Amino acid sequence: MTRGMRPEQVWGIGLREETAAEISAALGNGYVLRNWPHGKHPGERDLGRATPLVIFVVKEAWEALPSSSRKRLEQWEVPQRVLVLSAAQPMADFDELLEQGFLSAVSEPLSDKKIRDVIFRAKEVKSLYDDIFRMTREIMLERELLARKTDLVLFLNRILTRATESLDPTVILDNAREDLELLLPMRGLLGILWQPGDSGALEAELFLEPEMDHDTERHWTEQLLRQAAKLAGKPMQSYRTTFLDGCPGREPVDVPRTVEEVISLPLRAGGQTFGLLSLYRAKGPALGKDQVQALYASINHLALALKNAALFSQVKVRADHDGLTRIHNRRAFDERLVEELRRHQRYHHPMSLLMLDIDHFKGINDTYGHLVGDHVLREVGRLMTETLRSTDFTARYGGEEFVIILPQTAEEQSRVLAERLRGLIADARFVHDGHPFSITVSIGAATLLPGALSKRKDLLDKADKALYQAKTLGRNQVCTALGPVSRTGEEAVGTAQAG
Repeated sequence: MTRGMRPEQVWGIGLREETAAEISAALGNGYVLRNWPHGKHPGERDLGRATPLVIFVVKEAWEALPSSSRKRLEQWEVPQRVLVLSAAQPMADFDELLEQGFLSAVSEPLSDKKIRDVIFRAKEVKSLYDDIFRMTREIMLERELLARKTDLVLFLNRILTRATESLDPTVILDNAREDLELLLPMRGLLGILWQPGDSGALEAELFLEPEMDHDTERHWTEQLLRQAAKLAGKPMQSYRTTFLDGCPGREPVDVPRTVEEVISLPLRAGGQTFGLLSLYRAKGPALGKDQVQALYASINHLALALKNAALFSQVKVRADHDGLTRIHNRRAFDERLVEELRRHQRYHHPMSLLMLDIDHFKGINDTYGHLVGDHVLREVGRLMTETLRSTDFTARYGGEEFVIILPQTAEEQSRVLAERLRGLIADARFVHDGHPFSITVSIGAATLLPGALSKRKDLLDKADKALYQAKTLGRNQVCTALGPVSRTGEEAVGTAQAG
């Protein structure tokens, strides 16, 4: 026996001492015999601790075993049992031996040849069992692999089928969010798609989960825009936000606590990166190899579907937010103003428009640099968003100029609102290289009386004239222009007054 190898066990039940000695001598090195005298037998603990190659069982001892112990030995398929008969006992019928689960029967006296023949046959049977067990295990593994591949094919077929059902990116992502939950536990799906605009600058569309609070929406907006700029090689000039449909029972998406909770996957097609998906996963074990492969395959399918949707709609991704200030842009303002004018004329509500300009903004850029100027623009946009009502519409009109649509707001209310905004901006403090500075704004307000008919250009001209008046009067103030318009559309002469 090789050093370090454990000897093969052979058991005996009811063997006489001289018979046990004959078996031990015939077995030689590499085997150890353990014998239970007549009237005793292996217990549950013995059966659980070792598995012998052969069990030599004397016929009388076998018949004397309790039925429960005999049943356990009969059901124990790994070791081979050999019936030991005395010289006076006839050789048992072979069919009877097989029925009781014995490998064979040997009669005393036991010669070395008989014992070694039993060991040889037991090893052959054990080898056959091992081969069968190994083949069975391989078959089970192959069946499991086949089942996994089948599940993967069905999953990918579902992803592909549902992704090609629509050319609307929102519908595609809504379906993908539902399908991907079959693969991994998710708390939300967020994404961003971008494409060059008319001027060549990148315009993006953000897809966010509904029911986000303000801080969470801001976090994900900044996160997606930052990652998109890194992948695209330049920042998003403008963007618009679209919210996916709500899912009953799903917890609202929040700010992730760890990086591991978010899986970010670029969207590529035709050798170009045009988007990014962020899967906000629930806590759980790491993804397996099959899950990772299925995830990448499904993202490839989604990328093709989303690219086709973008090509079909051409300008489906129409930006309505300014990339710097994170408020609406000029194009979105123009569209919204037309809508609000129609609503004003239909329901006869008052309506006001504020036009705001940062005083001496060129001097800020010249003194502190354009990066500080960009920071000032962002802060003004933030103050406007946080100060105004949810029904008001804020937009960057161009450069350092902003506009605010105030639906259902009379002249006096617009003046009070503008004055409050002017004061908040004047109180804001900025610091550059340890040097504090502040800014001021001039605001022009124009109001349409209930039922007045006016064109878009008319209201803008009135607000612009009021803004010019505020600049002329010394800046850092609010001027209002109240020019009632008759139902025939003929505007009366407007007056400008210091606020």
